[in-house]
Amino acid sequence: MNDTLLPDSAPPPGLPQRLLAALAGRLIIGAASLLTGVRAAWIGSAPDAQQTLYFANHTSHGDFVLLWATLPADLRASTRPVAGADYWLASGLRRFIGGQVFRALMIRRDGSGGGPDPVEQMARALDAGDSLIMFPEGTRNTGDATLLPLKSGLFHLARACPQVRLVPVWIENLKRVLPKGTLLPIPLACSVRYGAPLALQEGEDKASFLARARQAMLDLRPEHDRQDEVPQ
Repeated sequence: MNDTLLPDSAPPPGLPQRLLAALAGRLIIGAASLLTGVRAAWIGSAPDAQQTLYFANHTSHGDFVLLWATLPADLRASTRPVAGADYWLASGLRRFIGGQVFRALMIRRDGSGGGPDPVEQMARALDAGDSLIMFPEGTRNTGDATLLPLKSGLFHLARACPQVRLVPVWIENLKRVLPKGTLLPIPLACSVRYGAPLALQEGEDKASFLARARQAMLDLRPEHDRQDEVPQ
């Protein structure tokens, strides 16, 4: 595998690949709905064609699938998940699904290979007009903590791209559907809860903004998920 070839630099797919990707996307959405009964809950906001950066909690490789699947079709077409190149370029099937079906923005999370800075990659995609799905914890939360501390990338993107809506998201139950090390998913009801947009305030520092963004995510949890919270 040539791991320097990311989907943004690959040749554009031909018509058969585009048709296959569209079919695969419909099948993935159908499977996600069948396994999880996933539903979208818009709390304090509504679907909007304005360019948006959705930032969500991250407990499973399937997180962006559920978020992407619950967006209206017109928004889904312009929204790209930010995904780890180490995972999504590891095989031909993952490369096809990540690059052709989801049009994922592949980043190198470990900074290896002399590639571009992930925040710069995301800023360029936003400047080009894409909406993005990102996970500001920076890695999957496989422990008992409710939410890991947020990395600084969200703050830098908010400062660099003030024209973009910042929408907090909470993905409920997927960690139980697809726990780490499990090959087969466990059918459970899931929801994707979208909160009111945030904006970086004039003069607001990084720590204050990230604390506010983190709290906005935590506030979206359903009441039954707050009883056994493990602080971080």
